[in-house]
Amino acid sequence: MSRPGRDPLPAGWVRVDCHVHTVASGDSVLGIEELAERAVAAGIDVVFVTDHHEVSAALAARRRDLGVRIEVGEEIRTPDGEVLGLFLAERIPYVLPLPDVVARIRAQGGLVGLPHPYDPVRSGTGAVADELCGAGGVDFVEAFNAKVGDAAHNAAAAALGVRHGLPVSAGSDAHDGPGIGAAYVEMPDFDGPAGFLDALGRGRLVGELRPHAERFRKP
Repeated sequence: MSRPGRDPLPAGWVRVDCHVHTVASGDSVLGIEELAERAVAAGIDVVFVTDHHEVSAALAARRRDLGVRIEVGEEIRTPDGEVLGLFLAERIPYVLPLPDVVARIRAQGGLVGLPHPYDPVRSGTGAVADELCGAGGVDFVEAFNAKVGDAAHNAAAAALGVRHGLPVSAGSDAHDGPGIGAAYVEMPDFDGPAGFLDALGRGRLVGELRPHAERFRKP
């Protein structure tokens, strides 16, 4: 479907924001209804709700007709940095050892991603990312995050994906309405984790860096 302000996609393709937060994260002002409205207005077809240490809002939203498809994820803090778990059915606790978090995501049939791995002001896994990817513990790398402090941080993440032959994603990391649509992937539509990874490997990243919402900007 063609949406305002966007060029038409190839038949069977969708625009996917792989990293968004709602009020359930505790540090976001974005309610699920506003998220859906903003996504539709921005031409986004699919949103992964990746709240911090919580999946209840995403699970509830997935059962509703909001005009945009909701997929369930979680951003999980570990002692070695944050990871994304996509296609989850149950919450994964925070501050568990990184190998345990990876194992719990995989046990649910989910996918493991590395968000903003090299952003120095947020909790990324950059120090262990190469080791983790080399050991097969990562399914995809977030190569474009709209809120990193420097474009070089995204470039380093993209290079990580290339080094290890992993597909790369993009996400707005939005915590407020205006952030929705700042970054996304144009990709073939998918059904489930395996289909997502295959489609992600054929997708194209779109995005622009966006200053943090005023409330969350560090001095």
